Amino acid sequence: MSEPRIIPIAAAPARPVQPAAGPWESRLTASPPLALYVHYPWCVRKCPYCDFNSHAVKDEGIPEAAYIEALVADLEGALPQIWGRRVHSIFIGGGTPSLMSPEGLDTLLTAIRMRVQLDPLAEITLEANPGTVDSGRFKAFREAGVNRLSVGIQSFDERHLKALGRIHGRADAIAAAEAALTHFEAVNLDLMYALPGQTLAEAEADLATALALGPTHLSCYHLTLEPNTAFAANPPEVPDPDASADMQDHIEGRLGDAGYIHYETSAFARPNRECRHNLNYWTFGDYLGIGAGAHGKLSSHEGIVRETRPKHPAAYLAARQDGSFVQERRTIGAAELPFEFMMNALRLNRGFPKRLFAERTGLPFEAVEAGLIKARAEGLIEVDGETIRPTTRGRHFLNELLMRFLPA
Repeated sequence: MSEPRIIPIAAAPARPVQPAAGPWESRLTASPPLALYVHYPWCVRKCPYCDFNSHAVKDEGIPEAAYIEALVADLEGALPQIWGRRVHSIFIGGGTPSLMSPEGLDTLLTAIRMRVQLDPLAEITLEANPGTVDSGRFKAFREAGVNRLSVGIQSFDERHLKALGRIHGRADAIAAAEAALTHFEAVNLDLMYALPGQTLAEAEADLATALALGPTHLSCYHLTLEPNTAFAANPPEVPDPDASADMQDHIEGRLGDAGYIHYETSAFARPNRECRHNLNYWTFGDYLGIGAGAHGKLSSHEGIVRETRPKHPAAYLAARQDGSFVQERRTIGAAELPFEFMMNALRLNRGFPKRLFAERTGLPFEAVEAGLIKARAEGLIEVDGETIRPTTRGRHFLNELLMRFLPA
């Protein structure tokens, strides 16, 4: 489980792609905000719907010390690319990072603080599985420096938890959420809907239970049958699109009534409790990704590059001997940048200021103007002063909207 997730977007009839005029050349005048993502690839077992880079723990256990040493070496190797830049957030995702020992986590966070300019008020998030934690463990994570917890509940219904292959039950989920809220002021609960055999009443009951716990943030995801998963190979029977839409409508309405702001496609937060790390993704900020299979995006005067690390834990650990953990590095071409930017920024329900496009891509606003004009004429976006945001139709047909910004 790893925020942010890709969630299903309603399909719409294909229309001709509106390419950006050009050619343009990317010229950044300042570095975007910088975040750090740390991937922890192990789980107790692989869930049948999961397409993240996660691996079930084998009999020999997790080589925690070696992996943490590799993460530190990976970070040290990347320091020249981020030298002098402040890190505003850390997100430790997986996999199941709560399998890490509190001592190991403390070692890791101490090593990070010693090597990067970490903002004193940095948001530091750890993902946790209810089946791997207790109150004492959460307390130790907090003492190590974590200040935001993301708990993968998914459902409070025993039948649905079993269908999803989760290792926890309803009682574990409630206990984990209560313990998290005891030790952390900022807590996200993950919920999924449109589960195999799920009814609207059951989805409503899951949400009601989550609301009664009182988290500061909720992430509500539509179950998708992703390629290369057990569910893709043997698809379960899931609610039809109309039933799924009813669940989505209820979730959005109920959370709005409860005072949560629907600020991103699948994210809801109390006022001023948005996930700062994920907002950095969606506003096309930079992030260094370390760990097995981690991705990163880094900007400099030479351009904007994406990096990936070796996916399998064994390959990642072996990479230390090769002197570099970077498996692939490529520059994002100017023709790709409009789509890359919009794919993130248009997930934000409140939209983005026009100036942000030039600030984060180094391209003039004219590079996306034609696409925006077309999308506006089709009712997919609206412009309010200097702010561009998707309409309700644009949010529901995001794939259709994004086609306006694909390279020719």
